[in-house]
Amino acid sequence: MAELQKTVIVGMSGGVDSSVAAMLLKRAGWKVIGLFMKNWEDDDDEEYCSSRRDLVDVASVCDVLGIELEVVNFSAEYKERVFAEFLREYRAGRTPNPDVLCNAEIKFRAFLDHALAMGADRIATGHYAQVRAFESETGIVQQLLKAEDGSKDQSYFLHRLNQRQLAATLFPIGHLYKRDVRRMAADAGLAVHDKKDSTGICFIGERPFKEFLSRYLPPAPGDIVSFDDRRALGRHDGLMYYTIGQRKGLHIGGVKGMQDATGDHEAWFVAGKDMVRNELLVVQGHDHPALLKDKIFATDLSWVAGRPPHTNWVYAAKTRYRQPDAPCSINHIDANKVEMEFAEPQWAPAPGQSLVVYESKVCLGGGVIE
Repeated sequence: MAELQKTVIVGMSGGVDSSVAAMLLKRAGWKVIGLFMKNWEDDDDEEYCSSRRDLVDVASVCDVLGIELEVVNFSAEYKERVFAEFLREYRAGRTPNPDVLCNAEIKFRAFLDHALAMGADRIATGHYAQVRAFESETGIVQQLLKAEDGSKDQSYFLHRLNQRQLAATLFPIGHLYKRDVRRMAADAGLAVHDKKDSTGICFIGERPFKEFLSRYLPPAPGDIVSFDDRRALGRHDGLMYYTIGQRKGLHIGGVKGMQDATGDHEAWFVAGKDMVRNELLVVQGHDHPALLKDKIFATDLSWVAGRPPHTNWVYAAKTRYRQPDAPCSINHIDANKVEMEFAEPQWAPAPGQSLVVYESKVCLGGGVIE
């Protein structure tokens, strides 16, 4: 490999996954450079955002592995391409998924462009996903595959990646199970081998979501109304603070209505938002018909292969990350919208979240739920 050695720049977060990704690539003969991305500046403190501690961990891993480390600040790009869209979506009453947009716009666009400008041949991350190239009639096509470890698969968050991005990307741990990744890190003497997995996104951290969002979108109180009979049940603080299917935080538990088989009054769930009247629509009972949808529309489509899948074919799809694949078919598709029909009704699909389509282990892409 010495004469043919190529350079890969690994996006390193300070966690065990990206650390082992860098380690495996170095062992495979690549010239490895670690790159730490700083994507958030506002309110960057130790209480809620761990970026400073994470950078220390990255530096420690790079020292053990004997690789270079670069730190780059993408906070301006993040604020413009991800956070601004995040606020626009919440202002419109939808529930966006900033991790999906961050992957498409920052980790595999801004980072990729920066790495190529540095002379890298490839980039790599610690995502649990896989890439497979195959030759079609039109040339080489890059497929995005689920990870071997189904419980950690992150293809849902990567479904907006395109052919250029996938062709330049390596996922070194996509074929491994998490337990094996931790074991390999421990065997290599990496201090992050038992580091807790990060959850959520840095700019919110562990703080209460409503507290964070209210700093950018001021409260706009209105009525909580029964979906079935338009009965006023309480007050909400602002439609942007709630999502479809939400149960907690409504503070209307004492309102009587339907009873379940035990005679207890059933819980209330958010079923919709009336943006004109500023009303939060709720229903009683987890399986209320208003929460169940067998047809779901999605827009802002992005297909991994660069072209949409066929209609009249059996696929599977997810309307949220932690959800089993649900059998479905595509009734209609054009450049702007897809209509998916599911074999079984899906519970509380939330506008703004991602609808991601699969054919077996292949992630085909998806769109944003209307």
